[in-house]
Amino acid sequence: MLAVLGGTSWAASAADKKPAPAAAAQSGVFTGKVSETMNSGGYTYVEIDTGSAKLWAAAPQFAVKVGDKVAVADGMPMMKYQSKTLNRTFDVVYFSGNVTVNGAPSVAPAAPLAAGAAASGELPKGHPAIPAAGGAGAGPDLKNIKRADGGQTVTEIVTGKAKFAGKPIAVRGRVVKYNGGILGKNWIHVRDGSGAEGTNDLTVTTDAVVKVGDLVLVTGKLAADRDFGSGYKYALIVENAQVKVE
Repeated sequence: MLAVLGGTSWAASAADKKPAPAAAAQSGVFTGKVSETMNSGGYTYVEIDTGSAKLWAAAPQFAVKVGDKVAVADGMPMMKYQSKTLNRTFDVVYFSGNVTVNGAPSVAPAAPLAAGAAASGELPKGHPAIPAAGGAGAGPDLKNIKRADGGQTVTEIVTGKAKFAGKPIAVRGRVVKYNGGILGKNWIHVRDGSGAEGTNDLTVTTDAVVKVGDLVLVTGKLAADRDFGSGYKYALIVENAQVKVE
């Protein structure tokens, strides 16, 4: 699998001077064939040809080869990323903890290697800890989450862009990712057990401080096609939301 976001700007594509497609940049989800790969500093770097762009991703070392089909989810982009062990600066690299190779979860080495990667200085100071591929566990329990009164499910919102964009929404779910103090806001990802990969995750910005696993009620206006610059592009996002821990 692949890495996560710290306190700076993040996105993916090196060697290719064209920007990442909005669909990839807005959610960190993309698929394609591996055109180049290397291991360094305990990480695997892969250049993925999506058919419209070549995007770079990186993760605690896992097994992959040129020609393999790779799917990346929950990727967070890092702009102008400098790999100390490769002595190379990428325009952008997606870091994630959720990747499959030829349809199967990527296979990571033993935990000591991932720990050694963190100690190698490959990631910038202050970067959150990155779980090794396959080692992130099951994540928060998404079973039996009650729909918000008068509200929507995550998948209804994600698949109902034309219906809900620009309108107030209410959704109850669990926090599956939290990154604080980015572009002046706290960024969270909320899931409620509805939908499948690509329709099961909602991005929210808020002043509220929460933690992964919290059950929250999110209310706010749904924005569409938002571009914050530095690779942060979102097809849908709830901005400046009220987030209440229940």
